[in-house]
Amino acid sequence: MGRRPTIIDVAKLAGVSKSTAARALSDSPDVNEVTRDKVRKAAIASGYERNHLAVGMRSGRSGLFGLVIPDITNPFWAEVARGAQDIVGENGASLLVFSSDWDHDREASHLRALRQARVEGAIVNPVSDNAEDFGRFGVPFSLIGSSAERFPDTPSIGSDIRQAVRLGLDHLVARGHPAPALILGPKSRLARARFLRSVHEHCLERDIDPAVLQVEDGDYTFEGGHSAMQRLMARQPSGHLTVFCANDLMALGAMLAVREAGRECPRDVSILGFDGVPAGAFSWPGLTTIEKPARELGRRAAQALFDEIAGRPQDGRTYLPCRLIERGSLADLSVQTPLRVAGAGRS
Repeated sequence: MGRRPTIIDVAKLAGVSKSTAARALSDSPDVNEVTRDKVRKAAIASGYERNHLAVGMRSGRSGLFGLVIPDITNPFWAEVARGAQDIVGENGASLLVFSSDWDHDREASHLRALRQARVEGAIVNPVSDNAEDFGRFGVPFSLIGSSAERFPDTPSIGSDIRQAVRLGLDHLVARGHPAPALILGPKSRLARARFLRSVHEHCLERDIDPAVLQVEDGDYTFEGGHSAMQRLMARQPSGHLTVFCANDLMALGAMLAVREAGRECPRDVSILGFDGVPAGAFSWPGLTTIEKPARELGRRAAQALFDEIAGRPQDGRTYLPCRLIERGSLADLSVQTPLRVAGAGRS
């Protein structure tokens, strides 16, 4: 059949009327099992697929949910999407995924598209600062990520950034790196402020002036981390350099810059990442990182959305703890001086 099969084709093949075929496929109780089975077999034989949007317009349910994430190219957000999809799929529905690219207008456009698709609900990592933008969305939603903290009256799920940063800094201190340089995201992002505030708190507890820490912006991208690392090495051409990157993409970019400069990680430069993306396990050396529970974050956000729809809304914000993954990108300076490490193996 050169065209897409319709309900009329199914009805003809089953030997029933169009309305009977439609009722059978929608599990109407006024169709007997013999007829229902005949119609279902005809639908399979013809290759017929129901138009879920049309069904949703009639029933008020579409079986569709939306997810708006900031960067679909970042493996962290891909894991979030996978977790959300798992829960949505377990509930017999499908997930539409959009990337806002941290752009307010693009986010608004995606929300309009989801509303037009008659989704039953959406999960959003918000770019907008205006809660009314989501109120006008007109369907249930849950929020994820650090930026969701701007909406305290809306239930949201996020990683415990404070716990994660302190976990990383405690590990650095134990390895002899009390005052690392930082590669951070853009100043406009709340995640940067949360990360930096946690670093400052940790420094003050250890009588370290936060102002002594070198800080570079890396835009949360591989290329940004690469450029930021080049600037740090230009400022400190000798001696051991330690860097704590606010995400793994920047950390991986930094590792490439180190190799291109003829220096070695971790002999000359120690690097700690943040996020726990799978690529960190395959770099050389493997990237030591603080893993945020990306897939679990997506699962919990989707479950919160279903709870909201079922009239069991969650209260406040839920923080998920992070964990350290130790690989090979950090030198242990607790048992030797930075000078020896930086010059090890050189003649």
